[in-house]
Amino acid sequence: MSEISRRSLLAGAAAAAGLAVAGTAPRARAATPARVPARVPVTRSEERAVIIGSGFGGGVAALRFAQAGVECLVLERGVWWPTGPNAETFPHAASPDKRMFWLGSTPTIFGISADPFDHYTGLLEQVPGDGMDMIVAAGVGGGSLVYQGMTLQPSESVFNANLPERLDYARMASVYYPRVARTLRIETAPDELINSSTYKPARVFAANVEKAGYDVTKIPMPIDWTYALRELKGEMKPSYTNGDCALGVNNGGKHSVDVTYIASAQATGRVTVATQHNVTDVALAADGRWQVSVDRIATDGTVLEKKIITTRALVMAAGTAGTTKLLMRAAAKDQIPDMPDGLGAGWGSNGDRIYLWTDLADDFGAPQGGPVVYGSFEWDDPALANTIIQASLPPIGGDIRSTMMVGYGVSKGRGRFVYDSAKDDAVLQWPKGADDTLYKRINERATKIAGQGSVLTDTTAVYPSTWHPLGGASMGTVCDLAGRVRGHRGLYVLDGALLPGTAAACNPSMTIAAVAERAADQLVAEDVGTVF
Repeated sequence: MSEISRRSLLAGAAAAAGLAVAGTAPRARAATPARVPARVPVTRSEERAVIIGSGFGGGVAALRFAQAGVECLVLERGVWWPTGPNAETFPHAASPDKRMFWLGSTPTIFGISADPFDHYTGLLEQVPGDGMDMIVAAGVGGGSLVYQGMTLQPSESVFNANLPERLDYARMASVYYPRVARTLRIETAPDELINSSTYKPARVFAANVEKAGYDVTKIPMPIDWTYALRELKGEMKPSYTNGDCALGVNNGGKHSVDVTYIASAQATGRVTVATQHNVTDVALAADGRWQVSVDRIATDGTVLEKKIITTRALVMAAGTAGTTKLLMRAAAKDQIPDMPDGLGAGWGSNGDRIYLWTDLADDFGAPQGGPVVYGSFEWDDPALANTIIQASLPPIGGDIRSTMMVGYGVSKGRGRFVYDSAKDDAVLQWPKGADDTLYKRINERATKIAGQGSVLTDTTAVYPSTWHPLGGASMGTVCDLAGRVRGHRGLYVLDGALLPGTAAACNPSMTIAAVAERAADQLVAEDVGTVF
């Protein structure tokens, strides 16, 4: 295999599924310190509500607060990634460039080295942990920019077995999950597309699932599939139909958070999105307000301005790693005293597993249409519930008779973040073998689906990592069900850090958004006009 094919395969294996980094990689180094010129202006301002992060949690909070009349400032460390027919906004897996990497903080992603590229406020950051790394996104829309879009609602039994029953599944299923589905405009792929030539891997997967005795179903996706059908007609260059959507969909048609929740929030006239605003610290001010220290940065990381922002309402929505690290740093340095004891604990990987599926007897073909069409749920046993989907490889310039199979499920293993004063950082500690029981079940199912004559390469076993980190400021320990941090008026967590280490055998996006929708309703009713 050529070097470019090897690199492209590694990129597609991870990003195509939005789950785990495929391939070996040296340990990620700590984030490169921002370059600070000799004289940087310092400015101060006050905002009614500040939201750190613009992903599913931050996007929901911005929209619902704004609709309630609250002026909000959204701080996003990354940039906008606008798309449209034939756009070249996002990088390509087959030709990586600086847009893949967050300011050189990651030595490799998917086996591709960042060293040759200039520092840039790029899409992906590899956050190192002890025993498990996290891959996180940057940019307006957060993880929705690079996730493949599986929009799954857990079953009632699996939900209640793994998430607080007081969330009230009946109401979640009747109000909040449907609200998210409407906002993201989810659809399943049309048969006309599935029956086209490049979607053979999806058809093979579906046939193998049924042959193995499992149920197969179409996966709801936040995609306007007419864009893919237009590609078939030659009206746009390929992006969906050749699987070149592993690092964002250039042609548009993907209803990510930036073009749904954030766009609607901005349309109210009450939301300002400040890009390239990297939050360095949060603190409790003497007067009870929240103080946010921010570096406004250039795309190469140079600090252009230092900002100190105060607010009565601070929403932490920087993702599991970002939120937990900021809060733990503040607690360790007594910038926020008396934080709940559970802060940093209860972290889970969502059971992510990703396989390279090679079949020398049957040819999957190349290129392979994407992003995701079919999946198989095994949800009867809430303790071992899991989901397996097929995800296609991006174009790599050849046919290697392989595609991807991805699994995730109810993660019972739990890690915790530990503050390191020498690094002024909280580092994830993940116990070896913590989810081996779940991994064994996913592997058994994936092997049976692949069938005889196939080879499954478990890339997550080679490089333990996850794209779906959850927990660290979990509901029930650190926060209440509305995301209020216990004992701290006006401080909220509304992102994956709030979930208790698992998304109930689903990828987390829909549940994070639905829990945030539920929380926002409660906060608008009870905190808006009183707390802030």
